[in-house]
Amino acid sequence: MKKLRIGIIGLGAMGYGHCKNVRSINDVVLTCVCDNSEELAKSRGQEFSVPYFIDSKKLIDSGLCDAVIVVVPHWFHPDISIYAFRKGLHVLCEKPLAVIVSDAERMVKEAKKYNKIFAVMHQMRTEPFFIKAKEIIESGNIGKIHRTVCVDLWYRSQAYYDSGSWRATWKGEGGGVLVNQAPHIIDLFIALAGLPVRVEAKTRTRLHKIEVEDEVCAFLEYKNGARGYYYTTTCEPVRNFYIEIAGEKGKLIIDGYKIKLYRYNAPVSVFTRKAKKMWESIEAKEEVYQFESNASTGQKEIIKNFAQAILNKEKLFATGLDGLNTIEFINACILSGQKGKTVEIPVKRKEYDRLMENLKKLSKPKKNVKIQIETDPRLLK
Repeated sequence: MKKLRIGIIGLGAMGYGHCKNVRSINDVVLTCVCDNSEELAKSRGQEFSVPYFIDSKKLIDSGLCDAVIVVVPHWFHPDISIYAFRKGLHVLCEKPLAVIVSDAERMVKEAKKYNKIFAVMHQMRTEPFFIKAKEIIESGNIGKIHRTVCVDLWYRSQAYYDSGSWRATWKGEGGGVLVNQAPHIIDLFIALAGLPVRVEAKTRTRLHKIEVEDEVCAFLEYKNGARGYYYTTTCEPVRNFYIEIAGEKGKLIIDGYKIKLYRYNAPVSVFTRKAKKMWESIEAKEEVYQFESNASTGQKEIIKNFAQAILNKEKLFATGLDGLNTIEFINACILSGQKGKTVEIPVKRKEYDRLMENLKKLSKPKKNVKIQIETDPRLLK
């Protein structure tokens, strides 16, 4: 059986994890690795008994792989991915796909132009709770959507932000919680409820000594007139995410890894008009689904799916376009927060590019940096 030859570009904690995942999958083989740190590249190359590179273009040009996994800081995702497409390679890119949506758009266009598989490491799409929720939405169980809510809570200490000179800077990351932590749940929220057409966001730095946002709240408006609310922060302990999608025929609630589905005995608009009694109300049948987290294997499943999409035309869990939609939402929130006004989606590309260039110019070198390179231990369980 033919195996997919994969090279990995970026060998930090996440890239190292992907190396080990690739080695454990039957239909793929790790053939080369790359990092701009020669010491790290050499060490990983020796550990996995593969050639190593310190220049991503040289790895891509080497002929040693059919596809690459891009695991570098996200400002560099677009140029490396586009170079790979042009050289005939398929790409699996870490999230967020890019910092600015114009770059994400270029990536999607180049993948299509060169007819290459383009996937994004949105591993939470492999979670059983999400697969069930998507099935519920797509089956029409809740009907036309009227309202959405997404609350996504994280916590990060000041020590976390001080652990790297690039963290939480406009020049190094291009944003705060929206770019770093929030893409996981934003991706799921958009996949279930769709992209809004207007966003009015309030962004601020509430607790940490950083130059980017650590708290965001946003009011959303959808094409069909539905309204929504989105909130995320790194200031609140007790990790949790909550999604509520209310429709004409029912309501879906995701609370962590638990789903509640309420099926109405009649559509809201029909019942509201036809009810005869003053206190008559809609009956709602509750269905509860409880799932265990698949987080420890989600990244491996994305890599397996990427390989099967190339080898056997399997449908991708998360495409480049899915990744673009996440960046569209993130950019809309940042732009609205910076302007103090409602913004439209799609975001005006040139306006956002100018905003980010201005913010990068204002970005200042960080003081009191205490370098720490360590993967979140909760991801290793």
